[in-house]
Amino acid sequence: MRIFVTGASGWIGSALVPELLAAGHQVTGLARSDASAAALGAAGVDVVRGTLDDLDVLRGAADGADGVIHLAFKHDTAFAGDYPGAVAADRRAVDALGDALAHSDRPFVLASGLAGLAPGPVLTEATPPASGDSPLAHRSATARAALELADRGVRASVLRLATTCHGDGDPGLLAALIATARATGVSGYLGDGSQRWPAAHRVDVARLFHLAVERAPAGAVLHGVAEEGVPISAIAETIGRHLDLPVTSVAPVASDAAAEHFSWLSPFLGLDSPASSALTRELLGWQPTHPGLLEQLDQGHYFRAPADAA
Repeated sequence: MRIFVTGASGWIGSALVPELLAAGHQVTGLARSDASAAALGAAGVDVVRGTLDDLDVLRGAADGADGVIHLAFKHDTAFAGDYPGAVAADRRAVDALGDALAHSDRPFVLASGLAGLAPGPVLTEATPPASGDSPLAHRSATARAALELADRGVRASVLRLATTCHGDGDPGLLAALIATARATGVSGYLGDGSQRWPAAHRVDVARLFHLAVERAPAGAVLHGVAEEGVPISAIAETIGRHLDLPVTSVAPVASDAAAEHFSWLSPFLGLDSPASSALTRELLGWQPTHPGLLEQLDQGHYFRAPADAA
């Protein structure tokens, strides 16, 4: 298959590309910068220059592909404070890609998230998105729109990513949490720290995207979850041990003090969102094999000094 991947040079995409190429697929990747284009070209990817705002570019690349995996999201825009703008851009991109794939029975796999789902004891693939006017609910609406492409002859599926997809070089939530601990001199958590993060290694997640584009049926909802829920207190304890810092609760959940200490991380640390992937594993035969979150932290690479990492 010729597979068009947005976000091909990103955290998950850079693990997915070699997975697809090793399976004999041809990969076309969207690159918004010279550095991304060079990295993709060196990996054996056919490069398409553009951004999520270049809707004609997206339509053209999807039209020439046998399938599409949409990983890209404007995280820089979201983290700068314009989350609604990032969500709106993502929705326009999904609509453009869907238009190009309509009435072809070609696969479309959308990367989504577990945040914004209706609360429950354990989130499953059958858990519906939360309703309402929140930004997270708006992103869930994009996932619903992707699934509705099945009615237009697209083999569309949605892959909900774990709260943290970890691994060596991770630029995400764990790295930010460690940076906060270094800056504040304490490895902190909110409340009693019993909130749980579902987790998965990024290479296992890349394998799941590969299985999805090949075999997921139209309308499938998948969970990229290897561990159902890792307590935030256990994560903080591991960070504190590696950095030789005290470990303690620093603020109540959803308080001004929490936002002051953790900044944009605060809402994520307040989430208790254990999730199952039992249906996904049964449907696609996916079996995560890489280290769990705490084992990954204990390997030490998250705690390398900048000079060592370079």
